[in-house]
Amino acid sequence: MSFVGWVALIGALLLTMTLSSAKLRQLPVSTAVLYLGFGCLIGPWGLNLVALDLGRGSPLFEWVTAGAVILSLFIGGLRLRLPLSDPTWRAAGRLAGPVMILSIAGFAAVAYFGLQMSFATALLFGAVLAPTDPVLAGAVTVSHSQDHDQVRYALSGEAGLNDGAAFPFVMLALALLGGELTSADMTSWALQRLLWAVPAGLALGFALGKIVGRFAIALRSNQRDTAAPTDFLALALVALSYSAAEAIHAWGFLAVFAAGLGLRHAEISIVKQTPHPQAPDAGMAVHPPAETLVAPNVVTKEELSEPAVAAGVLVAEVFSFGDMSERLLEVLLVGLVGVALATHWDSRAVPLALALFLLVRPLAAILLLVGTPTSYLQRGLLGWFGIRGIGSLYYLAYSMNHGLDASASRELADLVLSVIALSIIVHGLSARPLLKRYERRLAAARCGPAYSKS
Repeated sequence: MSFVGWVALIGALLLTMTLSSAKLRQLPVSTAVLYLGFGCLIGPWGLNLVALDLGRGSPLFEWVTAGAVILSLFIGGLRLRLPLSDPTWRAAGRLAGPVMILSIAGFAAVAYFGLQMSFATALLFGAVLAPTDPVLAGAVTVSHSQDHDQVRYALSGEAGLNDGAAFPFVMLALALLGGELTSADMTSWALQRLLWAVPAGLALGFALGKIVGRFAIALRSNQRDTAAPTDFLALALVALSYSAAEAIHAWGFLAVFAAGLGLRHAEISIVKQTPHPQAPDAGMAVHPPAETLVAPNVVTKEELSEPAVAAGVLVAEVFSFGDMSERLLEVLLVGLVGVALATHWDSRAVPLALALFLLVRPLAAILLLVGTPTSYLQRGLLGWFGIRGIGSLYYLAYSMNHGLDASASRELADLVLSVIALSIIVHGLSARPLLKRYERRLAAARCGPAYSKS
């Protein structure tokens, strides 16, 4: 297929998605299911316009998937506005920590006993599939900074945290594939990859996001700059937090997510010190998100002199840039998964995925979320919505480029891509109906018996 043909095909897809966006939002499926179907249509299973083999290492594929995850983590962190001390964060922490570790163990056990993989390969399989996806989980995660629902907030926090928290276990599995590890090796791994790299990445990213955010907001307000390139600021903060974390041997993914949180907390501290002049109550305990009180394209220089207005414009413009970039990357990468399925489909993934979706993740969530401010229904939903996607693609690409042999790469690619496709379909078909039912239950509980009878 020629370059012109590809440009025409992509243009037709984007135009169709744009013109039919209102109808698509009403469908009981996520857009990722449609993108996957599009990939299957143009691949060998359909029109055979393009074929794709992801079973070999490719630095370009690793970089593209890393870029998609990094950008999504930053925007995801920016959406989370509750204080870090709020109890709502507890469920996110449990999901990204104990639940993820138990899921890795469960995934590895299924692969070890069910598929007769070696212990190291099974552990790698479990670690690659461990992170829930920040790109494809848009239907079930926080969509704006005023959404504090327990289910959405916990899934958003988990997706931001566990994409980096899974990295130590990927590294451990790759090291085990390279040879037997001594007790000294295991101690070094625990100290460097867990006890140092995880908290250091979070602390560095949060500090950098908050410092740069406060400085950028103050500078924009003082200079009354209505044409500042905010997308450059977002990219700069993403790049600096990731590279700085990697330079001190911390996890860059965690630093990027924390940088988004830090930028959000810069906005929170600004509006607390100098509330927005149009805030409903200047003395209220919780100031509305600054971006909800501004119209970025029509703010005047005089209005921009208010720090809260400058903060709102900055955050709103970052969201606009990030949301567009996320959608484009989702179309590209999920479409590529659809194309690659014809080459990589492995029927063993069906019972494997059922075990992961119906047993391992739900049981881990229901058991380990006890004690968090979640109901049994919410814990059930949190157990079900463990969507696998672009994060697992990145870990797959990273593994193939860092020591995984050809035969193991092929088997891992086949199984991971097949499980991702099944997750997109199963979770994409169930997310909206289940959430609508859940939201009706919440509304009925708030309104009482009168609502239920109506």
